[in-house]
Amino acid sequence: MSIQPSNRFVDTEPWVDTPDTGLPERADLDVSVSRLMWRKFRRHKLGLISGLFLLICYLILPVAGFIAPYTPNERNAEHLYAPPQDINLWHEGRFIGPYVYPTTAEADLDNYRWTYSADETRPMKLEYFCKGRSYQLFGLIPSDTHLFCAPEGATVFLWGSDRLGRDVFSRILYGAQLSLTVGLIGITVSFILGITFGAIAGYFGGAIDWVINRAIEILRSLPELPLWLALSAAVPSNWGPVAVFFIISIILGILDWPGLARAVRSKFLSLREEEFVKAAEMMGARPGRVIRRHLLPNFMSHLIASATLSIPAMILGETALSFLGLGLRAPAVSWGVMLNDAQNLASIEIYWWTAIPMLPIIIVVLAFNFLGDGLRASLDPYKQ
Repeated sequence: MSIQPSNRFVDTEPWVDTPDTGLPERADLDVSVSRLMWRKFRRHKLGLISGLFLLICYLILPVAGFIAPYTPNERNAEHLYAPPQDINLWHEGRFIGPYVYPTTAEADLDNYRWTYSADETRPMKLEYFCKGRSYQLFGLIPSDTHLFCAPEGATVFLWGSDRLGRDVFSRILYGAQLSLTVGLIGITVSFILGITFGAIAGYFGGAIDWVINRAIEILRSLPELPLWLALSAAVPSNWGPVAVFFIISIILGILDWPGLARAVRSKFLSLREEEFVKAAEMMGARPGRVIRRHLLPNFMSHLIASATLSIPAMILGETALSFLGLGLRAPAVSWGVMLNDAQNLASIEIYWWTAIPMLPIIIVVLAFNFLGDGLRASLDPYKQ
């Protein structure tokens, strides 16, 4: 008697379309982790766009003097509080390329303000790769060539001028060199202190952990803004702009490390009991090697995401200190220093373009936050 195989459990459909759960498919298990992270980050559109925008911003910093038509402290006494100028292409129906109209200033003694009138009968074409005031290209190479300039007898204030006749657009480009760099220096100081103390407390525990924890709690209990003000006020007023810049960066980094140290400590407390850590210790690995080669790599995704989220906080910190007159000071140029000149609400109401430096601060801080969200989601590609 032969037994016929039953087809009761045979799948008669060769393919069943399963819903997308967001988890990696079987084919993705053979792909490298870095490629999986890139695929997941690429789906986060805001994070991808923000990353490209910030990359362009940092690439522009070394050549800001070349792009800016004026130097940051170059004054035009005949164009105080000049409004933003339009760049035109067509004149009386004829294409002549980018040009501006020459403007003249008049004092309105009735309203106590400057008014400007443009001579629309004289289009003046912009000049390219022209000579101007000297600057440092890449911070090292002296140069006086600018990407574009206004012709003789005209001005090119794309975003207007301030109370001293300085170009707002040029000052924003130069100010980005300090405002965007202060976050990088501050986060470096913060990470060195936070990772060092957090790793020591989490790995060794005991009395060392207790002392570091008490120090973290004391620093976190202090009000942040008054502490910033107190430390910044202690900086001698006769120091140069570069020295003040580095001191402000270090202050911001010192005040930011306790939060990171606590996160590193809690992660190390859980990881130090894992089998791979015990195996490394049994093989004779020293604590420094265990921390550096086994514990930190398992925590690297959180550190990268934390860095992108901490940089905007430091940019805002420098802006707040400079706005209050306790951070960077003239002749240094940063976005906070520029906003310090826009404290008078009456002036902003009349000359609204003096508040334009707020826009790059808002855009850059949002870009860092979106980038941090994208990195935090993509650095763990196997998580739904």
